[in-house]
Amino acid sequence: MNKMTSDEYNEYVKQKTPNSKTLLCCVKAFLIGGLICTIGQCIRMLFEKLGLSEEDASTATAITLVFFGALLTGLDIYPKIAKHAGAGTIVPITGFANSVVAPALEAKTEGMVLGVGAKIFTIAGPVILYGTLASTIAGLIYYFFVI
Repeated sequence: MNKMTSDEYNEYVKQKTPNSKTLLCCVKAFLIGGLICTIGQCIRMLFEKLGLSEEDASTATAITLVFFGALLTGLDIYPKIAKHAGAGTIVPITGFANSVVAPALEAKTEGMVLGVGAKIFTIAGPVILYGTLASTIAGLIYYFFVI
């Protein structure tokens, strides 16, 4: 058996450990996430130019971004963007659409009901459940204590 000294082991680990690319990953996440948000702002401004109120334009923008996030995931484009952008594609609302569609696409070989139907809520299910529960509790608090 070959026994290594502490210094030899540390040198071995140093050789085998890949160099950290944290700064580059952060820059890519910032730029691509910012680009997604900029596109969202442009869509919102377009809806406002088309005559929607500020609130309606915001709602339509969210719906549009979720649609495009799901569409790009279905076309296998969003995962390729996410491979380079990392967290930059998770933070915007398009990341939510990706998290809903991706498990369903992975399970499509199992059929429409047991595959897609069951797996589509794997990640989104808890988010929807707790979001609905939290909004119900907040609504009840508002109704009983504010009004």
